[in-house]
Amino acid sequence: MRNIANYYNYQAVLDSQISIPRVLLLEYRSLGIAEKELVTILQIHQFRLDGNSFPTPNEITSVTSFTEEECSKILRSLIQKQLLSIEQKDQEGMVGNECYSLEPLWEKLFQLPKKQKDFSSQPDNLFPLFEQEFGRPLSPFEIENINIWLDQEEQEPALIKAALREAVLMGKLNFKYIDRILREWKRKGIQTVDQARQHGKKFRQGQVKNNSSKPSSKRDVSLYYNWLEEE
Repeated sequence: MRNIANYYNYQAVLDSQISIPRVLLLEYRSLGIAEKELVTILQIHQFRLDGNSFPTPNEITSVTSFTEEECSKILRSLIQKQLLSIEQKDQEGMVGNECYSLEPLWEKLFQLPKKQKDFSSQPDNLFPLFEQEFGRPLSPFEIENINIWLDQEEQEPALIKAALREAVLMGKLNFKYIDRILREWKRKGIQTVDQARQHGKKFRQGQVKNNSSKPSSKRDVSLYYNWLEEE
């Protein structure tokens, strides 16, 4: 009788398991996923199965061994690596609710046998550069914004850097202004950093002429952005 009881206890445990792709456990290292990132992915997957598609860092850390601050960094890292995204969901007629999506991860996993992703060529230095200029970590939404520029709008990383440079020089360091710069350059057919630099120079000169009647202090920008000159 005891063996039968144990069997049903074990079976109950087995029946409560979650299903994950075997290839995730075999190939996660080839996608540049660290162990803590893997645990976070599994927890996000579990939360989604339980009906919570947008768990907070606090909720995730309640079932892990790392801190809430570590969890926030891990989430940012997964979004930077384009393994996790934030999407809008339409629930009961209400648009605007956010949810995590692991679709980018699944796409990369099942494309691996056909074409191995080379993460060494990814523009990872974009994200630290933005955080350096903003003086703070980027939010998941800001990281997703950069990924949209790269993937959906197919903006060159060098041009995104140049747009960031222009935003700082104009004293308008925000994502909406950077997005307007990129859209304007795309509309005018600007495709290289040199073209962007020349366009920005003409624009700033025009601003100076328009404001020539107003007292102003000239800002020395000669020391800024040696990283851009390396392109």
